[in-house]
Amino acid sequence: MKYYIISGEASGDLHGANLIRSILHRDHDADIRFWGGDKMGVFQSPKVVQVRHIRDLAFMGFVEVISHLSTVLGNISFCKRDILEFKPDVVVFIDYPGFNLKIAKYTHAHGIKNVYYISPQIWAWKKGRIRPMRRDLDALCYILPTERKFYAANAMPQAVYVGHPLLDEVARYNAEAQTAATKSLVEGDSRPVVALLPGSRKQELSRLLPTMMRLAAKHSEYHFVVAGMSLVGEEFYRRYVSETADNVTIVYDRTYDILSQAYAAIVCSGTATLETALFRVPEVVCYQCNKISAAIAKRLIASRISYISLVNLIADSPVVTELIQEQYNLERLEDELKKITIDADSRQVMQNGYQGVIDILGGEGASQRTADKIIEIANR
Repeated sequence: MKYYIISGEASGDLHGANLIRSILHRDHDADIRFWGGDKMGVFQSPKVVQVRHIRDLAFMGFVEVISHLSTVLGNISFCKRDILEFKPDVVVFIDYPGFNLKIAKYTHAHGIKNVYYISPQIWAWKKGRIRPMRRDLDALCYILPTERKFYAANAMPQAVYVGHPLLDEVARYNAEAQTAATKSLVEGDSRPVVALLPGSRKQELSRLLPTMMRLAAKHSEYHFVVAGMSLVGEEFYRRYVSETADNVTIVYDRTYDILSQAYAAIVCSGTATLETALFRVPEVVCYQCNKISAAIAKRLIASRISYISLVNLIADSPVVTELIQEQYNLERLEDELKKITIDADSRQVMQNGYQGVIDILGGEGASQRTADKIIEIANR
């Protein structure tokens, strides 16, 4: 069978890699073209071909997307042509809704089967998207149990809960870590590690890293380890992270190694908040974006959701503190860091909350269940 997979962000690259692995396990003759990053790129072969890299795709926020509109439109046009030339049995969309839903409309109109993996958060905003999704998708594989009620209430019969793929990924990492000695991130330094996960997009990094570095400068009792991404490039990180700081280290493409050795973490809102919870690391969640984008988003979603982090959304309670927009400042960040490093009771309460989140998510196997559904749709 022929599969065309589109992922446009770092988290989607991770889930896409696991999905490709599961498809190849089930369909040994699979012919795949994909948009993704380095993790999906590991599977490149004559029959698994990378079309576009996520470094050229990840624009977030209303203002940011508009400023790169010509690039976005060019990618959409190219994607449509490439799909028609490839003639896949099924197109698989991984999150990235602003782009993917446009392509889904096009492929549906051309009689191509569509499967969406990791639902857009339409329960939080842009609920109107459910109509074209109902029309254009042959299956919607969602990963949050809290979404079940929404899709049942909105007549989306093709929606199926598959579980959260991060459970598989963290379990795989932990199993491999038991048989391989993980090298210390900061050899010869006994200070507790505070993980800094400032996001994967340059817009996020430029807004969050400066305050994180000011915090690190005030707390020499910790060693701060920045979870860097090689696709962003060292030159960009060095705009904000001094090479002379003796308690700050950038470690590239080893987020799970960092979390496995961390005592606490400061995390950009997104998939990383749940990854941190699965490693049971107490965290502070933070986020800042363009003021205009923030004002628009607040107007659209404030009445529908109370939280932005996956941990709190799944728990439907404030398991972790969220510092958003103007709340994300050095004073607040320092106060919250003290709570998750010095206050043993606060640490324990948060870790108990993590266990509740894990219990809600259920068991492993999301990637394989999704692959099975994709193959089923492709064979119809």
